[in-house]
Amino acid sequence: MDQASHDTAERELLEAVSTITTFSITDPTDEEQNKPKAEISCQGRKENPEKDQLQDCIASLSPNSSMTTKELQEYWRNEKRKCRQVKLLFEIPSTRIVEHHFSKYVTYKIIILQTGSFDSNKSVIERRYSDFEKLHRNLLEEFSEEMEDVTFPKKALTGNFTEEIINERKLAFKDYLRLLYSMKYIRRSKKFIDFLTRPELREAYSCLRGGQYTKALEILLEVIGLQERLTRGNPGSIVPTLCAIVVCHKDLENPASAFEYGEKALSRLHVHTSHKYYIPLLETMITLAYELGKDFLSLQEKLEEWKAKKDPVRVFTLKELAVREYIQ
Repeated sequence: MDQASHDTAERELLEAVSTITTFSITDPTDEEQNKPKAEISCQGRKENPEKDQLQDCIASLSPNSSMTTKELQEYWRNEKRKCRQVKLLFEIPSTRIVEHHFSKYVTYKIIILQTGSFDSNKSVIERRYSDFEKLHRNLLEEFSEEMEDVTFPKKALTGNFTEEIINERKLAFKDYLRLLYSMKYIRRSKKFIDFLTRPELREAYSCLRGGQYTKALEILLEVIGLQERLTRGNPGSIVPTLCAIVVCHKDLENPASAFEYGEKALSRLHVHTSHKYYIPLLETMITLAYELGKDFLSLQEKLEEWKAKKDPVRVFTLKELAVREYIQ
């Protein structure tokens, strides 16, 4: 591919992004004008979300990319579709009181779904008051300015288990999550994403290390959809979860499913070949492709090409990397 063709393709990519973001600015609606004070104070600091999402998506495209013009054009078309702003809705429909040994606490059932259409892949998690409290402390450390007008429901000295207090907190936590998600830097932060996904991921990896692949896979498949929605601007961040799913399917002797998720992981590492999962994933995909009678030579060529450019170093297997996640 000559440099002129490559420059033309990249220029088309930037022009397409510019075209999309031009029409993303709208006048405030009546609902926005009537937002509570905390939301209004944050609005001034928010940037155009669709523009930010698109910029995140093209940021990973190296100016020295070796993709052909056709591949580059197809790449930005796919990224444009993926980078449309995803808005999530948080609902807390119910709670339950848990008594464990000498402790007693309330867990809040949080349903997270995508707005704008019927969402059949909604995510359901449970968190207790102390989890919200820890999130709030962590966010204050990093986002003190953004959080200055965000109120957090205080813990009562008595009556924490009364129906009135529990119902008040249900509404308060719902508004709290909605407000946090409305702030760009917070919804993209690792601390916010960890709050919504880390407990489930820790449980899944614990099951994986214990050889409970069916249970681990069940949890991973539930959390991967939420991770994808929360990390649209950083597709490489879900590669470990995708690879853990590959490991589970492979050990459960489901090579076709393992290969399917392996392809998803590889697509997210297309321009991130230095990622620690890249070579172990390639090696696993070569084995799976050979087993399934698929084209493994192209994968083998990528592996040899990478090895020719890099100094030989000890590389963990895909399974060895997976079992090391979330140990602490």
